[in-house]
Amino acid sequence: MGYWGYYVVGRSERPLAELDALGAAHGMALRTTAPDGWQVWEYPSGDGDVGSMNTLARETGAPALFGYVMNSDCVVVEAAGPGSGAWTTCLARTAMAAHLGQSEEGLTVDDYFLEPSDAAARAVAWAAEAGHTVVAEPLLAVLTADADPLAENLLFRFLDRLGVVPL
Repeated sequence: MGYWGYYVVGRSERPLAELDALGAAHGMALRTTAPDGWQVWEYPSGDGDVGSMNTLARETGAPALFGYVMNSDCVVVEAAGPGSGAWTTCLARTAMAAHLGQSEEGLTVDDYFLEPSDAAARAVAWAAEAGHTVVAEPLLAVLTADADPLAENLLFRFLDRLGVVPL
């Protein structure tokens, strides 16, 4: 069985786990830090709610990102900036489609998540709000890749391409 849980990414002088936006996520563990106050926290949970990424972005005054890993197969990526707003996409789309299955309404992975090209454009804007200049093509490569073999690897590659947490 693979990993189920959240990775919470944000920038703050204080530990993210101490912020009001994440107050309900007891047991978060610091995974890594990066320059400019960036932090990645882990919250292993298959059924818990980590908190509000929009609230985290507002509270820190910086972009925030949640990556919810599903059985190490795929990742739901939720991101928000205090100015640019929220967006949602996924990593390892084929595996995500398998997790979602066929809905009664005929909805597909593209109905739930931004398509890779749209997500790459939003990610470039998110990175710019974080103070990083990035281009869409490397982000698009991650957004269209399969897990290798763990979806967590895709998430950290995505964070690297955003200029937030280097590999």
